[in-house]
Amino acid sequence: MGLMLFHNLFKTRLPNLNEALVGRDAPIFAGGLHAVLGNPMTEPSPPGLKQIVLGLGCFWGAERLFWTLHGVYVTAVGYAGGITINPTYEETCSGQTGHTEAVLVVYDPAKLRLDKILSTFWQAHDPTQGFRQGNDHGTQYRSAVYVMDDVDLDIVKQSAAQYQKALSKAGFGQITTEIAENQAFYFAEEYHQQYLHKVPNGYCGIRGTGVSAD
Repeated sequence: MGLMLFHNLFKTRLPNLNEALVGRDAPIFAGGLHAVLGNPMTEPSPPGLKQIVLGLGCFWGAERLFWTLHGVYVTAVGYAGGITINPTYEETCSGQTGHTEAVLVVYDPAKLRLDKILSTFWQAHDPTQGFRQGNDHGTQYRSAVYVMDDVDLDIVKQSAAQYQKALSKAGFGQITTEIAENQAFYFAEEYHQQYLHKVPNGYCGIRGTGVSAD
């Protein structure tokens, strides 16, 4: 199979274990302080905080959306939901890692409810588009929510069902968001972190449906 055909194949379906790239043992992000919030981006986080990983298209604009929420301790962009260990941006964009571009949100549940994070998530993109988001096409742009425990998993599923009713009433199709527990999150390269803070006029593909999730 030619290289271009192989590349295009994984724009429309996820790779299996035999097709996925292997990756590498060492992380590609060495850590540091959040450029906006000033907190350490890698663990350990202060006790009592929770985390969730969200995929809603290009992660540059998505990260900015969540670092503005009161109660968020830190955000980071990376790759989640796939097979390849410690993938690079180029590898993820090839579709051969199985990952989606994602945002890690570490937050204080005493200051920010998960319901608020989810309503922000649903309203910021179109969760019915499958392997794309707007003009960005490929499996790496699919909608996803990855949580750390069963309690949050149930909350996300209930939230999705509720938003599906609102979307259906507005004429949209079925939600294609991947919802799962305990999926590995790999930090993206340093230059992607808080990109729209560093490059204020950079690309932001965040576009919602206009359907309220509240």
